[in-house]
Amino acid sequence: MPDDRKKVWEERYRKQTREVPERKNKFETPSGIEIKPIYTPADADWLGYDADLGYPGEYPFTRGVQTTMYRGRLWTMRQYAGFGTAKKTNERFKYLLKEGQTGLSVAFDLPTQMGYDSDHPISKGEVGKVGVAIDSLEDMEILFDRIPLEEVSTSMTINATAAILLAMYVAIAMKQGADLKKLRGTVQNDPLKEYVARGTYIFPPEESMRLVTDLFSYCREHVPQWHTISISGYHIREAGATAAQEIAFTFANGIAYVEAALRRGLKLKDFCERLSFFFNSHSNFLEEVAKFRAARRLWARIMKERFHADDPSLMKMRFHTQTSGATLTANQPENNIIRVTMQALSSVLGGTQSLHTNSMDEALALPSENAARIALRTQQIIAHESGVADTIDPLAGSYLVESWTSQLEKIALDYIRRIDEIGGAIKAIESGYMQREIHNSAYRCQKEIEEAERMIVGVNVYRSSSEEKMDILKVDSSIEEEQVARLRALRKRRDNEKVSRLLAALKEEAATRGNLLPHILDAVGSYATVGEISDALRKVLGRHRETFIC
Repeated sequence: MPDDRKKVWEERYRKQTREVPERKNKFETPSGIEIKPIYTPADADWLGYDADLGYPGEYPFTRGVQTTMYRGRLWTMRQYAGFGTAKKTNERFKYLLKEGQTGLSVAFDLPTQMGYDSDHPISKGEVGKVGVAIDSLEDMEILFDRIPLEEVSTSMTINATAAILLAMYVAIAMKQGADLKKLRGTVQNDPLKEYVARGTYIFPPEESMRLVTDLFSYCREHVPQWHTISISGYHIREAGATAAQEIAFTFANGIAYVEAALRRGLKLKDFCERLSFFFNSHSNFLEEVAKFRAARRLWARIMKERFHADDPSLMKMRFHTQTSGATLTANQPENNIIRVTMQALSSVLGGTQSLHTNSMDEALALPSENAARIALRTQQIIAHESGVADTIDPLAGSYLVESWTSQLEKIALDYIRRIDEIGGAIKAIESGYMQREIHNSAYRCQKEIEEAERMIVGVNVYRSSSEEKMDILKVDSSIEEEQVARLRALRKRRDNEKVSRLLAALKEEAATRGNLLPHILDAVGSYATVGEISDALRKVLGRHRETFIC
């Protein structure tokens, strides 16, 4: 826009702004980026097409990690599912596959995530509530009954007990006669974000890192197509982080995992292609598109400049996205369909490789079958009717998107430099730095909502005087009794002498620095339980005790 025209426009804009009521929304993104009234080439702030934008499938991957992106193949539609018993979840898996889902994603209940069996006192009231209860290989066999593991990609959202659950998955594949080299999927295996955002940790950070790299090493040799970690920003964002903090803290953790693997003696080529990431897709549509593009570019630069990766395939940031559970509202839950649609669309425009869309009733309960189908149809309509998958990175060159992409990258990099000064991710976690930054952002956001500076439709604006009640899925309390009874019956009929011997061998190996995966695989094969294996490791590796830092 020529200077004289721009000046005329700016004067007209100022005059009209004085004449109309001020909007309540702040003209600033949650990450602190000023939202200008209009963007021009001067605002794009990129170094040049070849340096900062490039082509899809080429460094720095701003426009996507694959040359063909969705023109070659669509993203994996991977709906997160798991509740109650393994049998109930198996039925939901088969239903979603029948409805067109292209990958499985398993949610585990809190006792399973924390390494406790269903009959442990601490598990009471939590069995099967936020995911499926898995106590032993027997449960895992039921969970994947008549699902050929060679033919399906499976993601497992499990961290502290990731090695145990992966061992169970491998054991089932072996029972099916599957070729382990053909198994595809992801195990989250990201304990660092547990200390920051979720709290389902077991072992101290350094011991957790050992288990992470054990899994890297084992899968490299035995399950080479498996993604050995999903470095997660999702839960960091759900805890209250901004988009820039989500990128920064996720990558700080990612840097720590890469460094741990290198200290273990692995080379970049041994594990980097199997790293994956997991991001949140929030409600500020354009900021989220820019976030995904900025993250892809920043990770490529970290791998090239910090770790001296010389192969572009080691610099690619492949990621799964889930729409934001924290933005879903119990008020007017049908509005959540629109929220999820916008969030899903931003992740597709940002170039995700895999996507889960939340169900409209998740602010109230576990997803009902009907709500889960609508969530899946949302992805399918975006893929097949919207046209956004027909061209690669369609928002590239937008003055606003390119400007925000560059600004988010810079803010995130500044955070990473600060974490480096503290001594890295683990030190930043132990000092409470990451937690404080997230809590401060969460506080600001909640304050803005309560003061209606940030408008949430149906919550602080446009409330209805009467709202229809929605039928919700409830996990019957008898499920816990059933699960506990099955667990105790298993303990009676298995070879308990063999179980004890293998658990003792596991403890002995844990006291050395050997790889624990083969011993865990032996233990799960004898039907040792998640709790028993976790207890054996707790006795040697110890437990993490959170330090509360104001």
